[in-house]
Amino acid sequence: MSVVPIVKDVRLGLRENLGQFALLVVVNAFVGAMVGMERTILPPIAEQVFHLAAKSAVLSFIVVFGITKASTNYLAGRLSDRFGRKVVLIGGWLVASPVPFLLMWAPSWTWVLVANALLGVSQGLTWSTTVIMKIDLAGPQKRGLAMGLNEFAGYFAVAASALATGFVAAHYGLRPQPFYLGVGFVVAGLLLSSVAVHETKHHVAVESNLQGKLRPDDAPSQREIFRRATFADKNLASISQAGLVNNLNDGMAWGLFPLFFANAGMSLEQIGVLAAIYPATWGLGQLFTGALSDRIGRKWLIVAGQWLQSSALVTLILSNGFSGFAVGAALLGLGTAMVYPTLLAAIGDVAHASWRASAVGVYRLWRDIGYAVGAIAAGLVADAFGLSRAMWLGPALTFVSGLAVALRMTETLRPPLSAIPDRAESAVGWAESRDTR
Repeated sequence: MSVVPIVKDVRLGLRENLGQFALLVVVNAFVGAMVGMERTILPPIAEQVFHLAAKSAVLSFIVVFGITKASTNYLAGRLSDRFGRKVVLIGGWLVASPVPFLLMWAPSWTWVLVANALLGVSQGLTWSTTVIMKIDLAGPQKRGLAMGLNEFAGYFAVAASALATGFVAAHYGLRPQPFYLGVGFVVAGLLLSSVAVHETKHHVAVESNLQGKLRPDDAPSQREIFRRATFADKNLASISQAGLVNNLNDGMAWGLFPLFFANAGMSLEQIGVLAAIYPATWGLGQLFTGALSDRIGRKWLIVAGQWLQSSALVTLILSNGFSGFAVGAALLGLGTAMVYPTLLAAIGDVAHASWRASAVGVYRLWRDIGYAVGAIAAGLVADAFGLSRAMWLGPALTFVSGLAVALRMTETLRPPLSAIPDRAESAVGWAESRDTR
């Protein structure tokens, strides 16, 4: 077995890579903020500015976003393995640069859909690579904590951005002022990614040597990785379907919640607060749930989180005032916090370091297709049977998804190695010692 060439003094671990890890947390916050700027105000823009009546038409921007983000997630994993992480990250920010301006001045709804297609591509490239880079830096230890910090930054920024744009829209109008924030997000994210972020593929080489480099005959093809993560591997397939249902709920929350709250008599500022509670609780909760999965395991935290999501949606649907909506949104955020970083950490447990980025790409492909599935299904049901009935899709599907994880998935967290070398040279020695056995 040959050893992957690696750079001296490359270390694995959060503490050992604290500066770069913290920088990537900040970058991912700007990534999340780009999505958050749409959360509160795009459905009202569809109805009030472009006079779209059908719910399926209003939710079309989420369908476009979900499909482009999902497909780009898959591409981002493959490109990251082939060309490196940093170049993909920078490319994602360049694609995002026209989005705020298109949303400010779009003369028709078609231009809004174009903006969301670009936003989906950008999110697929930027969020995927920040996830992959943090997994690279963290190594096999504290992977759940790493994903919790990553998703905390992204989704807390979604909440803060949704709250900020709702406030600006309530005081200055739906366009163009709320989207000025997006210009700042793009500039900051692009500068940090270009100037300060470092490539992490050398960390992959270190971990590959720790795991034992795969022989050419043992390395799965892209087709095989796709097959495993879609249906063949019980753990990876369970993770993929749970991610799809999770984002089905998120797509419904993004598109239907503002309309549902408006029908209940909530003001635009109240809708902004409610739209922020869910991702804020989701983001803050991941500070604890990611680390918790490193202690108690992945499987049952995922199952419990999905069932809590289902219960939270029922609570929200049956409420008729701000307090009930707020409680339901907070519980939904907590359930999602239990699921989201744990799914990513579980992929890192299962996939070998040499093909992990591609496996993450397949998972994120299926997960973000959930946006499109949720928006299409919710829009069709809402148009046919009413908004309230469409809301019941989420809790039913989420409960069934949690049951599927409980029955099919096995625990993926493994006991830590008794001694993992800190330095790259030690990793090489460890790998070479395996070859002599």
